[in-house]
Amino acid sequence: MKKNPVFILILVVIIAIAALFFVLPLKQQPFAYFNKLGQWHLGLDLVGGTHLVYEVDMSQVKSADQDSVMSGLKDVIEKRVNLFGVSEPQVVSSKEGGTYRLNVDLAGIKDVQAAINQIGLTPLLDFREVLGTGTSTEFIATNLTGRYITGARVDFDPNTGAPYISLEFNSDGAKIFEDMTGQNVGKPIAIFLDNNLVEAPTVTEKISGGKAQITGKFTVDEANLLVQRFNAGALPAPIKLVSQQTIGASLGQESLRKAIYAGILGTLAVILFMFGYYRKFGIFSAAALIIYVALTLAIFKSFITLSLAGIAGYILSIGMAVDANVLIFERTKEELKKGLSKAAAIEEGFRRAWPSIRDSNISTIITSVILYYFTSSFVRGFALTLLIGVLVSMFSAITVTRLLLRAFVRK
Repeated sequence: MKKNPVFILILVVIIAIAALFFVLPLKQQPFAYFNKLGQWHLGLDLVGGTHLVYEVDMSQVKSADQDSVMSGLKDVIEKRVNLFGVSEPQVVSSKEGGTYRLNVDLAGIKDVQAAINQIGLTPLLDFREVLGTGTSTEFIATNLTGRYITGARVDFDPNTGAPYISLEFNSDGAKIFEDMTGQNVGKPIAIFLDNNLVEAPTVTEKISGGKAQITGKFTVDEANLLVQRFNAGALPAPIKLVSQQTIGASLGQESLRKAIYAGILGTLAVILFMFGYYRKFGIFSAAALIIYVALTLAIFKSFITLSLAGIAGYILSIGMAVDANVLIFERTKEELKKGLSKAAAIEEGFRRAWPSIRDSNISTIITSVILYYFTSSFVRGFALTLLIGVLVSMFSAITVTRLLLRAFVRK
C-alpha cells in the first residue's frame, strides 16, 4: 500500500460508488439496474407479518429429554421457514405449566397458509421397540427420532424396482440405532411416520454405521417428497397449530422514515464536527465515513433483515466509526508538535493509536457476540448490525483513512 496507495484508493472508491448505486432507490437507467440486484429485508416490527403459536406434544418424550427435543424442534422450524423464503424468522420456545409451545413470527410473508402447510407438513419420524404380538402388541417409544437425520435419498429395489428411502444418522443417532438393534436382534423394530406405522422389520443383526431404510408402499413422488422434508429437518415431536394472528407493522413506515432521517442527520452532524475540529484532516475522515456508510448499507441490503433495533445499532455504529480517526488525528497532532514532518507524523500517529483502536473495538465485538448468542428476537438484530458496523469501521477508519492521507498529504 505504501508503494501505490492511489491505485488501491481508486479501487475502494469504485466499490463504494457501486455500493451506493446498489442501496439508493435510483430509477433512472442505467442506475436502476443496481436496484434489481436485491431488495431490502425488513423485520416484523416494520412490515408486519404473521404470528403463529404451536403446541408441542411431549407425551411420547421422556422428561429428561424434553428440553433437548424443544431445542431440536426450534432448529427444524427455523430451517423449514428459511427454506420457504422468510428471512430470519423469530422462533421462541416457551413453557406454560406442563405445556410446551413454539411462537413463530414470520415477517412480511404474503402466502401465510402455504407457510403454515410447510411447517405443519414436516414429517415426524420415530423408531419404536415392539413388545408382544398380535392384538397385544405394544410399541415403546425410543430416543431415535428424525432429529438425528443428516441425509435422506430415494433408492430403488433392484429386484422389484420399488422405491424406498435410505436414511443416514449423525454420530449420536448412529450410536442409538446401533444399541437399539443390538438389543433387539431377532425382534421387530417399528418405524412410525406421523404416528402411523410404516413397517416393522425384524432385526437380524446389530447394525453399525448409522444407516437405515424405510421400505413402505411409496410411489416415487411420495418418496421424493418425504426425502425433501427429511433433508429439511424431521420433527422430533408432533406439533399442533393452536393460534394464528396476522399483525400489522407495529412501528411501520413512519418510524422507518424517522429512523432514516435520524441516520442522515447523525452522519451529517459527525461530518460537520470533524470538519470544524480537525479542518483538513476532517475532510479525510468524512470521506472515509461516507465510504463506510456505503459499504455497510450494501452488506445489510444483501444479507441482513433489519428491524428498528437493528437500525438503531447501525446508527450507533456510525458515531463510533470516527472514534479511530479521533485517536489517530490526536496522536498525529502530538507528533507534529514534536517537529516531525506531516508524512512521518501521520505514520507515527497510526502506529501509536492502533493499540487503543484495537482494544476498544475488540471489547465492542465481544459484547456484540455475547448479545447475539445469548439473547433473542430484536436484541439479536441490534447486536448483529453493531458487530458488522464495528468490523467495517475498522477497515474504513484504518485502511481508507490511511490511503487518503498517503495519497494527498505530501512530505
